[in-house]
Amino acid sequence: MRRNIKYLAFVALLLIGVGVAYKIFSGPSAQKSTEAPKVAAAESSGELAVDLNEKQVASIKTDKVGSASFVLERQAVGNIDFNQNMLTQVFTPYQGRIINAYPNVGDKVEKDQVLFTIDSPDLLAAESTLIAAAGVLKLQNRTLTRAEKMKAFGGASQQAVDQSTSDQMTAEGALKSARDAVRIFGKTDEEIDKIVMERRADPRLVVKSPMTGYVTTRNAAPGLFVQPGVAPPPFTVADLSTMWMFANVPESETPFLRVGQKVKARVAAYPNREFDGEITVLGPSVDPNTRRVFVRSEIADPEHLLRAGMFANFTISVGNSTNSTAVPQNAVVREGDGTMSVWVTKDRRRFIRKTVKVGHIQNGVDEIVEGLQQGEQVVSDGAVFLSNKLAGGTPD
Repeated sequence: MRRNIKYLAFVALLLIGVGVAYKIFSGPSAQKSTEAPKVAAAESSGELAVDLNEKQVASIKTDKVGSASFVLERQAVGNIDFNQNMLTQVFTPYQGRIINAYPNVGDKVEKDQVLFTIDSPDLLAAESTLIAAAGVLKLQNRTLTRAEKMKAFGGASQQAVDQSTSDQMTAEGALKSARDAVRIFGKTDEEIDKIVMERRADPRLVVKSPMTGYVTTRNAAPGLFVQPGVAPPPFTVADLSTMWMFANVPESETPFLRVGQKVKARVAAYPNREFDGEITVLGPSVDPNTRRVFVRSEIADPEHLLRAGMFANFTISVGNSTNSTAVPQNAVVREGDGTMSVWVTKDRRRFIRKTVKVGHIQNGVDEIVEGLQQGEQVVSDGAVFLSNKLAGGTPD
């Protein structure tokens, strides 16, 4: 009998415990199940919606769907380089050792400004020949004058006068040839006359800049032996008023490109500035590895802001502008499955997610090709918050 009473008491206590546990664990879950539809609910059309409270609504911003003008453009990424058509590598015309080098990298130089001088044995030999030729001509002039005077008194024959005349003409030709040889080294007529008058050879060969521009590289240093055409060049001078920009575009976009099209470029150093230019070269072949086509553009840079090696974003205009449905760029959310969506509302309490198709993106505005009508109210700031809330399934 006592055993039965104990057994019944145990069963009663067990039932009381089960009831308490049911109230503890079933209460919150039941409350949660009734609140969840406020966060995300399936509409009859299959679209998903989120309900917000007043505090949450105050943290978002909505705008009406409008329209905007979109220019038909293509984007590409490339890099800046010097305009090779306006760049000169300055070599020495004759071999020798550098005596002095003047401008540094980045310095502006004018046309015919001295870049460096070298001690040239070839120039020394040419000037020595010039001095000798001038001496021979002077001697032949005196010999001819003396022969003509002696002939007048019968002291010399006509043959002697003719021979002296021939020798004098030969000396004149030799001197002219010697002057031309020295002139090739860049000496002026005044400098040549000075060499002849002073009878002193100057082996310093002066190398001048062939153009106005900026020094982009300098390999010249005193004592360095240089030769014509042997790399590296002592100096490189470039006109920086225009620069080249290189890009590689997908082969599928080549039908939209042509030489002469206008190009706008942006670089990270000047994010709020566009540089204007035009396409000058389209590659004749497609890279078999990347399936891209080489495009070169010439960009005006009168203020010399661009630097060789900079990365640039290219925008190439390929057609006239079109007017299309548009929303702010922040209104469009890329979902986890890769689709694009926006949040639409009529009462600013319930927000419905719509999948859209995005076209061009320009100046912070997205073109909506499908999924929205002009005049609808969309979330412009806070769209990501709504998508995250829908994914979480519970209110904050």
